[in-house]
Amino acid sequence: MRSTSFELSGVEIEVVQGDITEMKVDAIVNPANTRLIMGGGVAGAIKRKGGKEIEEEALKKGPIPIGDAVFTSAGKLYCRYVIHAPTVEEPGGSSSLENVRKATRAALKTAEYLKISSIAFPGMGTGVGGLDVRSAAATMMREIKRHVMEGTCLKKIYFVAFRSDDYVEFVKGVGEVLAELR
Repeated sequence: MRSTSFELSGVEIEVVQGDITEMKVDAIVNPANTRLIMGGGVAGAIKRKGGKEIEEEALKKGPIPIGDAVFTSAGKLYCRYVIHAPTVEEPGGSSSLENVRKATRAALKTAEYLKISSIAFPGMGTGVGGLDVRSAAATMMREIKRHVMEGTCLKKIYFVAFRSDDYVEFVKGVGEVLAELR
């Protein structure tokens, strides 16, 4: 598994190439739709690997607007929780960088509520949502930077890219934002 690590105020930021459903962290983030239906993309992979009980639990907590997040158990996954943070209104809908920013913020607030120390994000809004990986990664990282600077219980934050070319774009997007601090 390829990885590139960064550090931000005592929090390790790691970009990895791999499968988010295999991550051994406290929580993984599902870039959901507002209805919390887990059809394709990352949500579909989470449901296939973790079990349909994740979706059943999520549906009882929805619908929710973009900018909110809910958490569920993680079924058969290695993590303890799945944080569902909508980046699109409807299943198969398109996203925006503003939706990515709001979803990332909502997921981080939920992580604080859960008092967890590690979280893994996929490309928010990059699959079905249609956004380019580098822009989405930079938007996510700006929100993470703001969150970390305000103080956090998180010790390790992962960006998980499934494909090799997405991994390269994640590293560039995260690196650009962290370079702004210098």
